[in-house]
Amino acid sequence: MLGILAGKKGIISGALDANSIAWKVAETAHKQGAKIVLTNAPIAMRMGEIKKLAEQTGSEIIPADATSVEELTNLFAKSQEALGGKIDFVLHSIGMSPNIRKNIPYTELNYDFYNKSIDVSALSLHKMLSVAYKMDAINEWGSVVALSYIAAQRVFPFYTDMAEAKAVLESIVRSFGYHYGKAKKVRVNSISQSPTKTTAGAGIKGFESFYDFAEQMSPLGNASAQACADYCVAMFSDYTKMVTMQNLFHDGGYSNTGISGELMQKL
Repeated sequence: MLGILAGKKGIISGALDANSIAWKVAETAHKQGAKIVLTNAPIAMRMGEIKKLAEQTGSEIIPADATSVEELTNLFAKSQEALGGKIDFVLHSIGMSPNIRKNIPYTELNYDFYNKSIDVSALSLHKMLSVAYKMDAINEWGSVVALSYIAAQRVFPFYTDMAEAKAVLESIVRSFGYHYGKAKKVRVNSISQSPTKTTAGAGIKGFESFYDFAEQMSPLGNASAQACADYCVAMFSDYTKMVTMQNLFHDGGYSNTGISGELMQKL
């Protein structure tokens, strides 16, 4: 089905390179008829290939540090100018943990780094929603999707402080989703994705082993970045207008599987 986002306008954050989920969301939204603005932190933009994506999708790039209310205000103002009206959808694909980057064990977390993880990975969603709410920047029945992970509910030792960041993120989805829904009919959801071979995922110690484990555990296997992009676009569309305040597992059934027959045989 093509054209399910025809006439819609959106902001996609977090596209770094062709392996990232946000990159594929941008490509898919464009294919489905949407006009988009791309955004990322200036430092991430220097590391990535976002200009290539902008050319491919005919999109404007508006840099913004998602922890800065001032820069987010500029993002929503300039996005509406560039797109010619209010926004219909937003992807929050933002996450970073200095503790993980520096391989600091969970029991020995650097608390300055910890606060940074929460601010970048979770509070940025609240700031983004708050700015959009105050500016009335999102159309009625608009859709905001944030990317999450099952470590918000279950222990994955390698995910350290990002587990708490995702738990806060999902709480913001519920709480702000209530207020935004009551006031403007804007829906807010998170998608809890399978382990995915992205640039960010590959930087987590032990990722390859866990990816293989999840693949064997999930009855449908791990969901790809492209499959996640398709799901995000479905959530942006009018086909999901009554879905809000949800954390939606997109993981091939991993979240509801105790153990697979394949793993039992190996054990």
